[in-house]
Amino acid sequence: MLYKQSGLQSCPNRTDDCYNKTMPSKETLFALSLFPYLGFLYFLTRSGQTPRLALIGFYVLLIFVAVTIPAGLYAQQVYGAELANVDWLHGSAEAFLTLSNILVVLGFRQAVLKLRSQSKK
Repeated sequence: MLYKQSGLQSCPNRTDDCYNKTMPSKETLFALSLFPYLGFLYFLTRSGQTPRLALIGFYVLLIFVAVTIPAGLYAQQVYGAELANVDWLHGSAEAFLTLSNILVVLGFRQAVLKLRSQSKK
C-alpha cells in the first residue's frame, strides 16, 4: 500500500515495485550526472591551475562513460545481465576508470613535487 509522506510517495515494506515508482532509475541518475561533470571540466580547464596530466585524467573519465554505456547495452542484449555481472566486459570498462585515476594522481603528484623543489631553492 502506498501512502503520502512529505509530498513523496513511499512504501512501508520497500518492495521493488514500490521503490522503483518513487526513485529515478540508476540509468537516469548516471545520465544526469554527466552535466555537472561537464561543468566541472569546463571550470577546471578554464582556471588554468590544474596540472596538465591530472586534467587529462579527468577527461579520460569521459572515455570511461562513453565505453560503459554501450558495454552495458551489450551485456543486456547478449547476456541478458547487467554490466556488473559480465566480468570480462565490466573489467574492460573499468580499466578506463583505473587509467583516469592513475593520471589524476600522477598529475597532482607531479605538481606537488614541482612545488617542493621550488620551495627548497
